[in-house]
Amino acid sequence: MKTELSKCLNIGKDSAAKLKQAGIDSYEDLKQSGTEKAFLRVQAIDPGACLSFLYGLDGAIKGIKWHQLSPERKKELQAFLKSTQKLI
Repeated sequence: MKTELSKCLNIGKDSAAKLKQAGIDSYEDLKQSGTEKAFLRVQAIDPGACLSFLYGLDGAIKGIKWHQLSPERKKELQAFLKSTQKLI
């Protein structure tokens, strides 16, 4: 049985709806996609997807609250987000 997205840490109803719209229907789908790829899929339908959303995805995949991400990982995600903004 697949785990509902809204039952994952850091994923509320709005985030779950965006993920589903992007074709990510469960925690298993999210984990398989990975943080960056899942973010790009959501960003394609919601160009306003932000750093907090990106942190939330990464935390959800890791099973931790987003504020528990290491400073190094946060820097990596910040650099990733900056690189995607150059594409828009």
